[in-house]
This record gives sequence, structure tokens and C-alpha cells, in this order.
Amino acid sequence: MKKQILFWCCTAFLAIGATAQNRPEGMKDVNRVTDLTLDSLNKANTVRPVAGSSRKGDNPVLFLVGNSTMRTGTLGNGNNGQWGWGYFAGEYFDENKITVENHALGGTSSRTFYNRLWPDVRKGIRPGDWVIIELGHNDNGPFDEGRARASIKGTGKDSLNVTIKETGAKETVYSFGEYMRRFINDVRKAGGNPILMSLTPRNSWESEGVLTRKKDSFTPWIKIVCAEENVPFINLEEITAQKYEKFGPRKVNYMFYRDKIHTSEFGARINARSAAEGIAACPNLELKKYLKPLETPTCPNLKRQPGKPVVFFTGDSTVKNSDKEEDGMWGMGSVAACAFDTTKVTLYNHAKAGRSTRTYLDEGRWDQVYNSIQPGDYVFIQFGHNDMGDINKKKARAVINGIADSSHVYFMEPTRKYKVVYTFGWYLRKFVEDVREKGGTPILVSFTPRNKWTDGKIERRKNCAALWTKQVAEETGTIFVDLHNLTADYLDKKGEKKAAAYYKRDHTHTSKKGAELNAKMLAKGLKAAGIDLTK
Repeated sequence: MKKQILFWCCTAFLAIGATAQNRPEGMKDVNRVTDLTLDSLNKANTVRPVAGSSRKGDNPVLFLVGNSTMRTGTLGNGNNGQWGWGYFAGEYFDENKITVENHALGGTSSRTFYNRLWPDVRKGIRPGDWVIIELGHNDNGPFDEGRARASIKGTGKDSLNVTIKETGAKETVYSFGEYMRRFINDVRKAGGNPILMSLTPRNSWESEGVLTRKKDSFTPWIKIVCAEENVPFINLEEITAQKYEKFGPRKVNYMFYRDKIHTSEFGARINARSAAEGIAACPNLELKKYLKPLETPTCPNLKRQPGKPVVFFTGDSTVKNSDKEEDGMWGMGSVAACAFDTTKVTLYNHAKAGRSTRTYLDEGRWDQVYNSIQPGDYVFIQFGHNDMGDINKKKARAVINGIADSSHVYFMEPTRKYKVVYTFGWYLRKFVEDVREKGGTPILVSFTPRNKWTDGKIERRKNCAALWTKQVAEETGTIFVDLHNLTADYLDKKGEKKAAAYYKRDHTHTSKKGAELNAKMLAKGLKAAGIDLTK
């Protein structure tokens, strides 16, 4: 009885609205984003997969059907800085057992996808395949003019005959729920297994700390259809929204790019993970057997001891180098025990030679630290040596100079892929905020000086990473250790000839003696800051 009442409530308006005298209204465009991808369908088709072409032997295929939140941009390659979660979904599945094909296209609604793209997708579906359908963001606007992509509200059986004003083409429009039922029936006729997902969340906040949900539209409509048709339902919106609420608005802002609906690579990866988690948690869903283990990346071989906070070191080769031969190159994080009491703290050096702020993040090393931080821990953040130079050529590891909250999309020549690159300060702020989010204490450290001398004084690099690190520390209220100048002051007193013993092979990398000096200067800076770690 309750189910009947709920169904009636969602469809009563439509039963009235489908009459000629009281034509149903299109849904309001709450996204306020103009997506012209569907208008470039011929261009988009040059890179869209042929349905089923990825199939390996008799293995099943997982087809993804959706809009720009699943596959954004005409070419779907991130050249606009936006990514759909379907691009990363395959990372969660065992490709030796199943392949993932992303057939989504930006700008499509349930209606336009079903009419214009679905026939070709349907041809590739075989018995045993899987189809995830996540549509609705574009089911708004007029029925018969302009983009003419709206579906009728709700899940009713109503229909509306329209003539598209610009072309004169005649079409029958159905409810959102009816299009979902048609997708489901077509998949089943082909022997496949349909799954419906709710939409991805927008960067819209209902109140402080509470993300807006589609409480009276697509999510409940999809639930109704799934219940009626006995189809698995995965609430992608809720899974990701709960993560966003833990992050807070500032962090969520960079989960999106250029607007409040289309995700950056950060947001797309979050949604892809949420989709995999939803599949894994869905009872009796056989698709989960094709998933890889859902592991959270953490720092390897980190051994915690009760009552001892962990001190993490992040950075480049001046923090961690080969650190093996007595007469080799060393990083200060590997000899930090010369300055810290290891009976009171656990030292963990997770720096990596050759890394910039960007590559340290892109390679997942920062995520390992982030996921390992516990309240009371400390994290040293020291970058700069590799953050200047080529952004998209050769080593392609540099970032945009300065600390502004800005970014740019670059085509990376070594990988032949597009990448959004931010400023040096942006990456530092992200690291600082991530540490605080986990209850740790971030400490920004300026990069070490190079063994270059002029008029008896070692080089001081004033208008670059050392300055930017200090500026970010001041802006964010973060503890700052000016290692660059502390070490330079010490070496100035030693003189150029004696300073050579603190470096190895070149002007940047330190010997063991130099690494120990940097560790001791770090401790000196901490004492001057007067923080708890000094004890």
C-alpha cells in the first residue's frame, strides 16, 4: 500500500500534465552550465569506442552509460581540465576478467542518450555483460526547442508528442522513469545485467557542512524504478556526498573545475572510487567479483608505537636519497635521528628523489601519507628544487610559479595526456589543509641552499620556492622553518672551501655530513618556533 501511495504521489501531477490543455513543464536547469558536447557528435564519435570492442575472449564487458559527469568533453581526454569518473572506473576492475567501456557523452539526457546513442551501444551487449546507467543531470529545459532534451518529471507512464521548432522533427517524450525502464528492458533482452546509479553530487551546500542532495527528484525516482524492476541501485550521490562533507567546502572546490557540476581529476577519482565501493557493498551483486581489492594506500612498513607520534618527512632528494653508502648522497630525513629523540617519536621518511609538489601528489605518495596521518602526528613538507623548470616537456615535473590560487591545462609531451597544473603555493596549501583535516600538525620547510658562491657568500634564492613557502606559511598560519637561510648562515661562516664537504657530486645533493647539518638546522628552527615537537 505504501509503495502504491509513493508511486501515485510521484505520478499524479504527470497524469494531469500530459493533457493538451495542461502541458507538463520541463525541469528547471539548476546546473546553469551550457554543455555543447552533444552538438559535436560527429567529432565525439571519432574517439567513442565501438560497443563490445574491448572484449577479451568470452569475458564480459561493463558498459558505462551517462553524461559529462561520467565522460566530459567532446573528446573525453581532459583537454578542458574536466574529467568524468568513467575514465578512471577501469582502474578498479580486473582487466583479465572484465573490460570497462565508457560510452557516456556530455550534454546527454536520458532522452537524448536513448534516442541517439543507445542503439549503437545496445548492439555490443552480450549475455552476461553489465550496464551501469547514470543519467539525469541534463533532463531539464524545454521539450521542443533549443537543446530539446528534457524528459517528463517523475516515473509515470505519461508521454508527450512534440515537434521540434528548429527542425520540424516529431518526437514522443516520456518520463525520466520510463526512459530508465526502457534502458533496463533493452539490457535484459540482450541478456545483460542493468544497474542504476544516482547522479554525482554538485558543489552545492544546503547549509554549513551539509551538501545538497536531490531529495525530491532523480535519486528517489531511480529508487522507485529499481524497486519496480528489481534492479540494483547504487547511491553514488550519497557515497561521495558523505566524503565531501568530511572534506569541507574549501577542499570540495577543487574537486570541480570551472563550474559546480563537472569534476576535476580529483573529483572524478573520488566518484570512481565511490562507484566501486557502492558495487562492493551492494548485496548479491555478482559484478563485485570482478573488482580488485579496495585497498586504501598507506605508508608501507610504518610501525606505530603507543604514545609516540609519527614525524613524517615529505620532499625530494635533499630529504631522501640513496642513503646507504657512508660516502654517498644522503637526505636529511634519513639521518634525522641525530636531532630527534627516537624514544619519544617515530621518524618516517617518505620523501622521494626527483619529486616536485605536483609529481609527489600525482604519483600517490602524498595519498599514502594522508591516509597514514593520525591526530598528534607531525608532517614536514619541504619542496622546491624540482618545482621549477619544464612543466610539460622533458621531465615535466615543474609547477606554475608563485602562490596564487590559479591553474592551467597543459598537454604533457612525455605522456601525451592533458593535465591541470596549479601553482607551487596551491600544492603547499593542499598539503597543509590535508594534514590539518586528519588532526596532524603541518610544518613547512624552505628548501636547502645550493653550493653556489658569489663574493664569499653562498647563494640565497630569494624570489622562488623559499619565499613562496614562507608566504604560504604566513597565509595559512602554519609553522615555518627557514632551513634555506639557517643552513646558508652556517655555511657562510664555514666558508666556500669547507662547505664542499657538506655536498656530494653536485651543488644540490648533500653528503651524509650535509644531511646531518640540515637535520640539526631543522631542529634549531623548531626550537625557535617553540612548538611541542621541540620537547
